[in-house]
Amino acid sequence: MRPTRHFLFAHPAHFLALGFGSGLARIAPGTSRPLAALPLYFLLSAFDAPIYWSLTVLALVAGVWICDITGRNLGVHDHGGIVWDEIAAFLMVLPFAPQTGWGLLLAFLLFRLFDIWKPFPIAWFDGHLKGGFGVMFDDVLAAGYSILCLWGVSTWW
Repeated sequence: MRPTRHFLFAHPAHFLALGFGSGLARIAPGTSRPLAALPLYFLLSAFDAPIYWSLTVLALVAGVWICDITGRNLGVHDHGGIVWDEIAAFLMVLPFAPQTGWGLLLAFLLFRLFDIWKPFPIAWFDGHLKGGFGVMFDDVLAAGYSILCLWGVSTWW
């Protein structure tokens, strides 16, 4: 099933899981998905770190339910239109990036690299965990790899 605008607004979980509509993109949806996190990041980064991280953890935990509901309603547990997993996980990465255009681009490229490549153990978990938790967990691991790389780059930046 290809989600429609009607599906997007049929349930609050759909609206969030489909990234406020960004998951409906027909051109390069995998690339555009994490970019939907940028406006949310700039909004949340106005808060102190404890609030930012509390809201990010809330987005990750709620994402299990959001992605599970939407996946079941679409009939595919990890449908390509579901983007909340990338949005919430990318919110983990962005604070570790140098806060310049190049730094944010690097964070984006690293996250996409690990999300696509799925080095061990990401691919294993992606293949074995189902439901909303499985949808979210592989992206959290990709975020972890991205953060490690950004820490390494920060020593030279």
